[in-house]
Amino acid sequence: MEPPVLAFTLWIFAFLSVPAAGYPNGKVREACSSMMPRHEHSPQPSPEHTISVNETKFRPGDHIKVNLSGPVFEGFFIQARNAENLAGPAVGSFMLAEERISQLLTSLFSNSFSTCTPLTVLNLCVVSSLPFRATVVEKYKIFWVKIPGPVISQPNAPPLTTPTSITPETLPTSQPVFHLTKSFNASGCGSTKFCIRNPAKCDPGAAYCFFLSFKQNNHSVLIEMSGPSEGYIAFALSHDQWMGDDDAYLCINEDHRINVNTAYLSGRIPPVLDSENGLEDISWRVADGLVQCSFRRNLRLPAYKGRFNLDANYYIFLADGEASEGLIHKHHRQPLITNGMYNVTDSPKDVGGSRSPLLLKLHASLMFVAWMTTVSIGVIVARFFKPVWPHSLFGKEIWFQVHRMLMLTTVLLTSIAFVLPFIYRGGWSEWAGFHPYLGCTVMALAIFQPLMAGFRPPPHAPRRQVFNWVHWSTGTTARILAVVTMFLGMDLPALNLPDPWDTYTMIGFVAWHVGIDILLEIHSYCLIRKVEVIDEDRIQILQSLTSAEAEGHTFKEIVLTIYICGNIAFLITFLAAIHQL
Repeated sequence: MEPPVLAFTLWIFAFLSVPAAGYPNGKVREACSSMMPRHEHSPQPSPEHTISVNETKFRPGDHIKVNLSGPVFEGFFIQARNAENLAGPAVGSFMLAEERISQLLTSLFSNSFSTCTPLTVLNLCVVSSLPFRATVVEKYKIFWVKIPGPVISQPNAPPLTTPTSITPETLPTSQPVFHLTKSFNASGCGSTKFCIRNPAKCDPGAAYCFFLSFKQNNHSVLIEMSGPSEGYIAFALSHDQWMGDDDAYLCINEDHRINVNTAYLSGRIPPVLDSENGLEDISWRVADGLVQCSFRRNLRLPAYKGRFNLDANYYIFLADGEASEGLIHKHHRQPLITNGMYNVTDSPKDVGGSRSPLLLKLHASLMFVAWMTTVSIGVIVARFFKPVWPHSLFGKEIWFQVHRMLMLTTVLLTSIAFVLPFIYRGGWSEWAGFHPYLGCTVMALAIFQPLMAGFRPPPHAPRRQVFNWVHWSTGTTARILAVVTMFLGMDLPALNLPDPWDTYTMIGFVAWHVGIDILLEIHSYCLIRKVEVIDEDRIQILQSLTSAEAEGHTFKEIVLTIYICGNIAFLITFLAAIHQL
C-alpha cells in the first residue's frame, strides 16, 4: 500500500541554555541517510536528550512545534521519517523558529529521495513525517544517533502495514556498552587463552602491567586489553614489524569514558577511526590509573574493510599514548612487539615481547663497546704510554701494537653495527632525525683513519708532522661526532632507554673520560717539571730522571687500570639498560 502523501509544515524550536557552536566542515550530506556523524567514533548507548511535540495529531496544513531539550550540546540533526519505512528517506519540511541557533538544510520530499546541503552553524536536515529522529553531538567524540521521538499521525488515516514501535532493527547499529565490575586476571593464560604481558608474567591489575588476551568461543573471540594510560591503549595485527597495513583496535579514555574503536593503519600517520567496526559485547573500566576494555568480534568480518581474519599468523603490537578531543596522538614510546608471528586462535600461549628490536639492540651495544671502550683506551695508550711501553713486540713497540689492535677492533665493531639498522629497516630511515647522517659520517672517518695510517711517513720524514696533525684531527672529529650520534640515538624510541637517565649517564661517561685525560696531562706536565734539575752534575740529572720516570710509569698504569674499570662499568650499565636486564 502506498503511504499517504504528507503535505504540512513543522515549526522547530531548540531550547538551549547557552549558544550552540556547530561543525562547519560540511560532512552532513553523507550523514543524511544514516544520521551517523562522520566523527570516526561510536555513538553513545543511552540518549540524554528528548524530542517533544505540542500535538500528536495533525491535518494537512497544520503547524507542529518540535522541541529538542537536554544537556548542553554543540550540534544537532533532526529528521522525520515515514513510519512504514523508517529506513527510507526523510520526508517533509521545517520552518525555523529561531534562525540564530539553528539553520535549515534544503530538502526534497514527495516520491523523491531526501538530500541535504550543509550550511553554517548547525548541521540540520529537516523534513516532515512520523516519527521523529534526532542526532545530538555533545562534543566531537560524544554523540547520540537516531534518538527516537514522538509519533504524530493523521486522524482517520489508513492503518500502518508495519508496526510503529521501535524495534532493535530500527535502533542505531552501535552495540550496548557495559561497565566492568572488576579488573582482568591472568588465570587461563597459556591454557585456555592466548595472552601477551609486559613485563612478563605481570598481574593485569598491577599499575605497571600491559595485558592483552584472546579467548576463542566457536566463531568469535573475546578480547581483553588493559594498561596504564591517561589517553589510550591499543593493539594491532600486522604482517611485519612495521607500522602500516595493520588492523588496529583502540580503547580511548576521554573524561573517564572509554570509546572502543577500530582503525586501519595505512602508515606512520594518525589512524582514521572507523564509524562501524563489527565489535560486540563492549565493556570497559577506568580505575587506579588503568584503562581496561573488552569486546568480542567474529573470526572473520568480510563486510568490514580493513579487519583481518583472526585465524592467521600476525605480529602483535601493543601501544599507549595521549588522546584529546577525539584525536589520538603518537604513542609515548616504542610499541611492544611480539618476538614472532602468532595465531591467537591456535594453541593458547603466554608470551611477552620487546619494545626494542633485537637488531637495533645489537647495533647500540656494538657502538657503545666501540666508542666507549676500545677507541677511548686506544687513544689514552697512544697519547700517554709511549715511554711506559717502549719495548718491541712482533717488530713494533708494545704501545703501538695495543693502540693498533684497539683501533682496528673499533673499525670492525663499527662496521658490523653500521649495517644492522639497514638490515632491520630494509633501507634508509626517514624517522631517525640526524642520527643516521652523523652515523654515516662517523663510519666514513673510522674507515679513513686506518687507510691513512697505512701511508704513514717515516718518523723523520718532512711530511710526518702533517700526517700526525691530520691523523689526530680526524680521530678527534670522529670521536666527538660519535658521542653526539650516541646522544641522539639514545633518545630514539626504538631503543627504549629510560629518559633522562640515559642522557645523564652519557654525560657522566664524557666527564669521566675528560677528567682522566686532564689528570694524565697534568701528571705529564708535573713529571717534566720534576726532572728539570738545575745542576751541572749529569749523573744527578740522570738519577732524578730515572726515579721520576719510574714513579710516573707506575702512576699511569694505575690510572689506566682505574680508567678501564670505569669504562667497563659504564658499558655494563648501558648494555643492561638496552637489554632490560
